[in-house]
Amino acid sequence: MDPATLIGVVLGFLVVIVVNVLEGGNPMALFLLPPMLLVFGVTLLICLAGGTMGDARLAFRGLVRAFTAGAPNGAVLVPQLVASADKARREGLLALEDMVSEMEDPFLAKALTMAIDGTDPEELRDILEAEVQAKRAEVKQAAKFWNSAGGYAPTIGIVGTVMGLVHVLEQLAQPEKLGHLIAGAFVATLWGVMSANVIFLPIGSRLTRLGELEAAQMELVIEGVAAVQAGSNPRVVAQRLRSLLPVDQRGEEAA
Repeated sequence: MDPATLIGVVLGFLVVIVVNVLEGGNPMALFLLPPMLLVFGVTLLICLAGGTMGDARLAFRGLVRAFTAGAPNGAVLVPQLVASADKARREGLLALEDMVSEMEDPFLAKALTMAIDGTDPEELRDILEAEVQAKRAEVKQAAKFWNSAGGYAPTIGIVGTVMGLVHVLEQLAQPEKLGHLIAGAFVATLWGVMSANVIFLPIGSRLTRLGELEAAQMELVIEGVAAVQAGSNPRVVAQRLRSLLPVDQRGEEAA
């Protein structure tokens, strides 16, 4: 698990609360149910209205993934691919069947299984690249849902504030209530802006980044399996795959 999003969101809210306390405010004054229900409820429903039920399911699976998933690391696959290239060169592709059953990465296992089954190299590459494109599209749609929520939320917050101010105008005959009502009205705008910038947009960015890393790892697998299928020298395979890794992962792979 990579806790970057969890840390960022939790500490972001914590800083807002601390600043509110330092300015003499009451933190509980920010947690008013009506504006929070309006901002979160209407924003998510609008995002649902802008897509399909399938898109919403992808988005909420992505929400869980944003907070709990680890960052894909292609470096851990390089030794497996190099070992596969070495064994395939010495003993043939069929000798990899035992190795495939022990591999934890499903995409790598599938690619090697297809290679062992004798799939044409060009056809194999086309199939695997199609899966990469499908993964990119899935991640893009999930991220789009949350990025859209980040765009809608501030506007919904303003709608809540206008509704609150209308209620304020209805109470002009009772001046003692106006301060509390005006403060409550602006809480909706606060939650609209804060939810967009502390929750929704970071989740969208997180999903996009995870998708980029996962697609890069899948592309590394494609290159590695193509080399295994071609019977390339394991040292050449290692150098080729290492060159595809992000700079911060190359040392980890070497270790």
